[in-house]
Amino acid sequence: MINPQKTYHLTDYLEILRRRVWFIVVPFVLVMAGVSVYAVVAPREYKAGTLVLVTPQRVPEAFVQATVTAKIEERLQTIAQEVMSRTRLERVIAEMRLYENERKSMAPEEVVALMQKNVKLELPTKRDEKGYFTINYIGKDPQVVTSVANRLASLFIEENLKVREQQAVGTTEFLSTELSAVKTTLDAQESQIAQYKRRFMGELPEQRDTNLKIYEQLQAHAQRLGESLRAAQDRKLFLQKELSDIESGASSGSYLPRMKGGSPVVVQTGRPGPEGAGTYEAQKEALTRQLQDLRTRYTENHPDVVNTQKKLQDLDKNKETYSQSRDPRYREIKSQLAVTDLEIKRLQSESSQIARQISNYRGRIENVPIREQDMAALMREYHNTKENYDRLLKKNQDAQQAENLEKRQKGEQFKVIDPARVPEKPFSPDIPKLYLIALALGLGAGFATAFFVEQSDRTFHEADDLENAFGLKVLANIPSMEKMEKEEENGFDVRKVLWAKRKAV
Repeated sequence: MINPQKTYHLTDYLEILRRRVWFIVVPFVLVMAGVSVYAVVAPREYKAGTLVLVTPQRVPEAFVQATVTAKIEERLQTIAQEVMSRTRLERVIAEMRLYENERKSMAPEEVVALMQKNVKLELPTKRDEKGYFTINYIGKDPQVVTSVANRLASLFIEENLKVREQQAVGTTEFLSTELSAVKTTLDAQESQIAQYKRRFMGELPEQRDTNLKIYEQLQAHAQRLGESLRAAQDRKLFLQKELSDIESGASSGSYLPRMKGGSPVVVQTGRPGPEGAGTYEAQKEALTRQLQDLRTRYTENHPDVVNTQKKLQDLDKNKETYSQSRDPRYREIKSQLAVTDLEIKRLQSESSQIARQISNYRGRIENVPIREQDMAALMREYHNTKENYDRLLKKNQDAQQAENLEKRQKGEQFKVIDPARVPEKPFSPDIPKLYLIALALGLGAGFATAFFVEQSDRTFHEADDLENAFGLKVLANIPSMEKMEKEEENGFDVRKVLWAKRKAV
């Protein structure tokens, strides 16, 4: 461009357009021709789509809570990856005999990639929150693309059912395993509590009140036994004193027994008295004094000493018989004394037993705080495990209901509401869209070429361009003959205009 500082007007643009019209027309025609050729020779591709609706579960969630809680868009992404996997698509390609020509020259991975490219999924996003999605397939045969689109939809439905059922079954199995483990722990804790109760039976916190009552009863019983024992001891002392009084009264007699054939014979040794008036102790005391007196006078072998010793021995051997034959009152008191001794022994034995029981119950009552602390720790663990077991049991029951729901296909499902139909028109190439693009591209290429040529042009088209390039004033412009003739036809005198410009200069 000679004059880059020039200001262009509409007439200038029209002039440039007139000069560069072929630079615009030629690229436009070439682009349109190329697009037309492509539209004629390009292979026709057809597109078939299936609309799948996501139906909620048929049983209200208030009655049966589903185990599949993931959002639909997340599950669809997972199912899409499974359906569009290489293994699954290879199975579909082999089943429906797709890409037979391509399989001859391409690797299996490339064929699968080609099919993945031809499958178009329109899945809902988190923003959309739609309850449906579409599956489209592009191919050269209308019948084939329809069958493939419907087949892919069925794969989505089957995969959804399988995934939901597997998740429900997996949830049930997991909860059953956890429930079994917690049940084992719960049984072990129950056994531990039972063993602890058996081991410390009588010292448990719930037995505190019973122990206190029994302890009070034992103390009262021990008090009564003590009173009875003291009364028996007093009675024994009284009987012993009465027996002693009888023996003291009998000792005033001087009768000594002589044993003949086992029957006592009273021998008077001192003051005379009635037969049988002397007791055993009195007779023994008299013979003992007599023996001592004889020993002071005779040796041990003296007949009187030997005879007296023999009498003492006979008296000792027949003590009971002699005592019973002497005084009925004495025998009665001796009998009462023996009974009293037996009662005292019984009361003492019973008192000892009661004392041991009181000590035992006192120890139980003193150990209750320790057992209470141990039981609190055991029961705390047991209650925590029991609550966990109850929660798992409830979840396991809910999971089993959800599993039955999925097996009976009453849960959330995919339902085809608009199956794929055989397309009547090709999806590609899109002729109207293609020509619109070609029109825009052709005009853009033409105007760009004209602009580039105009900017690269170094010729002078106006007097201003010459003055700007050389700094000289232009005296006159000689227009082209065609322009002069055209202006003269319009009544414009070119010579007058040139003469006026010359005079002005």
